[in-house]
Amino acid sequence: MKKKKSGIGGFFKEFGEAVVKGDLFVKLSLVWMGAGYIRRKQIIKGILMTLLEVAVIVFTFGFATEYVRDFGTLGTVQQETVFNIVTMQNEFNDYDNSFMILLFSVISFVVWFTFLVIWLKNEVTVYRLQKKAQAGEHINTFVEDLQQFKNDKFYITLLALPVMGVVIFTIVPLLILIAVAFTNYDQGHMPPSALFTWVGFTNFKNLFSSGGMTITFGYAFRRILIWTLVWALFATATTYIGGILLSLLINNKRTKLPKLWRTLFIVTIAVPQFVSLLLVRNFFANNGIMNTICANAGITQWLRDIGAISTSYIPFLSAPGWAHVMIILINIWIGVPYQMLIATGVLMNIPSDQLESAKIDGATPMQSLIHITMPYMLFVTGPSLVTDFVKNINNFNVIYLLTQGVYTTTNQAMANSQAKEVDLLITWLFNLTQSYYNYKMASTIGIIVFILCAVFTLIAFSRFLKGDREEAFR
Repeated sequence: MKKKKSGIGGFFKEFGEAVVKGDLFVKLSLVWMGAGYIRRKQIIKGILMTLLEVAVIVFTFGFATEYVRDFGTLGTVQQETVFNIVTMQNEFNDYDNSFMILLFSVISFVVWFTFLVIWLKNEVTVYRLQKKAQAGEHINTFVEDLQQFKNDKFYITLLALPVMGVVIFTIVPLLILIAVAFTNYDQGHMPPSALFTWVGFTNFKNLFSSGGMTITFGYAFRRILIWTLVWALFATATTYIGGILLSLLINNKRTKLPKLWRTLFIVTIAVPQFVSLLLVRNFFANNGIMNTICANAGITQWLRDIGAISTSYIPFLSAPGWAHVMIILINIWIGVPYQMLIATGVLMNIPSDQLESAKIDGATPMQSLIHITMPYMLFVTGPSLVTDFVKNINNFNVIYLLTQGVYTTTNQAMANSQAKEVDLLITWLFNLTQSYYNYKMASTIGIIVFILCAVFTLIAFSRFLKGDREEAFR
């Protein structure tokens, strides 16, 4: 037999060949998916494919069409109470639920797309069986096919459940998120009492533009996007460099009791992060312990005298600038111990001969750090650094727990967009949904966050994984 064609182009070429050159049962498989298998005496597989086809048909006409037919409008009949003269009671009419229409339509599209892929693959498979039969080759029984999933095709067995999980819990919600961004789904259009509908790119237009003091999403988005990127950069860089330096310091031969110092820093990891952040928030609150100490020490009055503050307290977490700096500093305290553990493991595996050679050649400790230690660290932990940056873009806990209930914006334009200067895109999105039910704008912001993370990840990983740089460290 000829070698199987690879790639998408080759697959569709083989599908076309199957439709044109296939025998009667191969062509019949376009309508009855089990026909080709039954003809080749793979009865069980033929029955299973037939049952799958019947299940999809029942799903389509018994469930999906009820919702998909209204997908273009997302419903036209609004919920109303109607007096029933038979029961003498007020009852709800047979209303449309826009969100259910959207949800089940998206699920239906995913099911149909999955079935389409299986249908195409099925036609190619039965055509290959025909060619095997014509060549007099052995055609596997159902049991032999199952055995392959423990041998040659074991990767399919391993990936089946994870792929299903990704489709159900990631792809479907993501598609719904994308769809909601093109609707007017908000507090004024809340199912089931009201309908929402498609509005095209209106939400994206509002997100990137400002219209006076009523539509200020463009202004808020620009400020929050800049702060999100600044936060992600500093949060990633400070904890990464801090963890490496702390690890070098603790592992230095001149450091006394290294195990004690390492244990003390690890203790901060043992305490749940949300507990630590809430304690720190209270510690730096306007009436917290730190403000009391600063007031008694005269620091607060000195800051007022030089014009740094205009209040009777230091607004550590309640004023722009102050809050931004404090959040980054507190994150260093939270994140450095994690990076210290990672750096310790990596530093122990740096080739000792390179460090010894550099020392013999007269390199200073700083030169060894810059030219040997840091390049090796970046080589090993580069992918982790990328994921840390993306994680910090979506770092909900630190920002929310430190500023919720403490920080109140005085910027009217930010307030009109339900945003604060210390918000990240992810915390802004959360507040829009949980406090203001503005799902349309939250979904729009969610798409921007997804694109931002995806583009950065692809570019960064392509650079880190480009070529074979391992030889440089041998």
